[in-house]
Amino acid sequence: MKAPIATIKPKSLEKHGDIRIDNYFWLNDRENPEVIDYLNAENDYYNKATYHTKNFQTALFDEMKSRIKEDDESVPYLYNGYYYITRFEKGQDYPIYSRKKGSLTAPEEIMFNGNEMAKGHKFFQLSGISISNDNQFAIFSLDVVGRRIYTIQIKNLITGEILADKIENATGNVAWANDNKTFFYTRQDEKTLRSDKVYKHKLGANTAQDVLVYFEKDDTFNVSVMKGKSKKYIAIGSSSTLTDEYRTILADEPDSEFKVFQERVRGLEYSISHYGDSFYIVTNADDATNFKLMKTPENATAKTNWKDLIPHRKDVLIEGIDIFKDYLVVSERSNGLNKIRIMPWSGTGEYYLPFDIETYTAYTTANVDFDTDVLRYGYQSMATPSSVIDFNMKTKTKEIKKEQQVLGGKFDKKNYIEERIWATASDGTKVPMSVVYRKGLKKNGKNPLLQYAYGSYGMSMDPYFSSTRLSLLDRGFVYVIAHIRGGEDLGRQWYEDGKLLKKRNTFTDFIDCSKYLIAEKWTSPEHLYAEGGSAGGLLMGAVANMAPSLYNGIIAQVPFVDVMTTMLDDTIPLTTGEYDEWGNPNDKKYYDYMLSYSPYDNVKAQDYPNMYVSTGLHDSQVQYWEPAKWVAKLRVTKTNDKQLFLDTNMDAGHGGASGRFEALKELAKEFAFLLDLEKIEK
Repeated sequence: MKAPIATIKPKSLEKHGDIRIDNYFWLNDRENPEVIDYLNAENDYYNKATYHTKNFQTALFDEMKSRIKEDDESVPYLYNGYYYITRFEKGQDYPIYSRKKGSLTAPEEIMFNGNEMAKGHKFFQLSGISISNDNQFAIFSLDVVGRRIYTIQIKNLITGEILADKIENATGNVAWANDNKTFFYTRQDEKTLRSDKVYKHKLGANTAQDVLVYFEKDDTFNVSVMKGKSKKYIAIGSSSTLTDEYRTILADEPDSEFKVFQERVRGLEYSISHYGDSFYIVTNADDATNFKLMKTPENATAKTNWKDLIPHRKDVLIEGIDIFKDYLVVSERSNGLNKIRIMPWSGTGEYYLPFDIETYTAYTTANVDFDTDVLRYGYQSMATPSSVIDFNMKTKTKEIKKEQQVLGGKFDKKNYIEERIWATASDGTKVPMSVVYRKGLKKNGKNPLLQYAYGSYGMSMDPYFSSTRLSLLDRGFVYVIAHIRGGEDLGRQWYEDGKLLKKRNTFTDFIDCSKYLIAEKWTSPEHLYAEGGSAGGLLMGAVANMAPSLYNGIIAQVPFVDVMTTMLDDTIPLTTGEYDEWGNPNDKKYYDYMLSYSPYDNVKAQDYPNMYVSTGLHDSQVQYWEPAKWVAKLRVTKTNDKQLFLDTNMDAGHGGASGRFEALKELAKEFAFLLDLEKIEK
């Protein structure tokens, strides 16, 4: 069976006197029938080449689905007199959003049934639910394509009526004023999808007459709108990768003018929370690389008035705060681990929540109530299902409100071992990895091992539990998360050392982790697999070019691989906002550096591992043509006949299929790819 070969149509691309010939530039046109034919031909090839695994895929899907409690529901939280619950019903793909007035024994009011609303749509996403202060109206946002372009509507929760107000082409980001009839929302540029405008809407008014209250002219910034926990202020946030700026109004005065909180200064990052007569600011001001907490009066918000509350510490990253009437809760990270710090406003008796192991993740969750002693947080580890815990900050007692159920009767946490190990990178840096495997494993170099990483945007990849992952662990796989530079796993400097002109550290860290795992006999190149998605897909592309012999297989999900062409095209969604992450290639220094690692540009005549590449036709973050071009080039350039698959979801975007079980089918494909290479057939 022959793989499809994309037609070569050379296009010359010139920049800084450098000429790149792109043979597959023409794939950048989803309206061209020839492009659709090529994608369908690749899908057909993938389906035929993997036909022998179809029954196994179905079995894996059924197995993963059987561990999930289908009729599940969230832990209710109390907000403004109502308990809010998100639940699923057996056999249904989408959540049901409901509430109960005053008590959990009160009658259930169904606000939105995603399953009813999704009928007739191949893709469905409901988001941005926001309730008015008087509990009467709910704003909601719908995307039925997968490009994250939403339609905003309003529902009267008392009568069940959907109001005539309908706002197209929005982001889904909204904030109510306190008058229960005015709200603010954001819109994006039609072409670049950059969120750049904030509008004001009054219930019942013609949406064409909505007032533009803010336009962000700088094309490297995105805007958002929010109402703080105190409900006193509405804020417009303007943010780029490295710089923030806020504007505020009183939520009681929606027709007033937004005032700048602290004007933007390049490199100054800050976020704001209101409490009492002050604002609390998490910021990197004054060279606070790992951020610090500052405070300022609400009527004097410029930086000159900010005072240190928690000074900067070199070895502790402040990730965020939760404010309560009697307590300040600070989410910190040190030595790569989450810490939750409880600080009474009284100034005495602060403490940290105790955690016993090194492969856990802990995080504060829906803490919407001010006047409470109870902190709600989430906890999980590589071998421990996720829990939602209510912790009484006064009595220091905790109540596990919910632990994720793993159905089927076969899961026992005691059957799995989790470890934290450290590899030494080529420049001497110690890089942590979180590892989980089934008991009884021998380190003889013969174990199949899946190594995952992301490594961009300062996003930390914390150890987490996955019931689907058990399908690999129970078949002898080791699973490893590599906490490589480019994330914020070991603090802000960890991120700084894996971006811009230090980006290659991300790739070499991953490779050095792989070499360590092989040297320590966890696995061998015949049994080592790598996985990453989006910016982690860029990592996969770079690793495939730089160290192909280390891996038997690579999974690249919606991979950002055509770095040069994308970053030189400022009409593509996200491009301009990415300059602070990757560099602006209009500057030759960055052009040359990015060109040195861009996966598509560095495909060369060499043996490549087996590869499974997935994408979505409507992806707004990484356009489908990036993986399509990459695979087309690999097909005619690589020197061996190992598997190379391009699997395009013709109905989805960046996040893949929208239904909870449809997403499992995509995962079953990835697992079948790995298990087939390991000759594990059941």
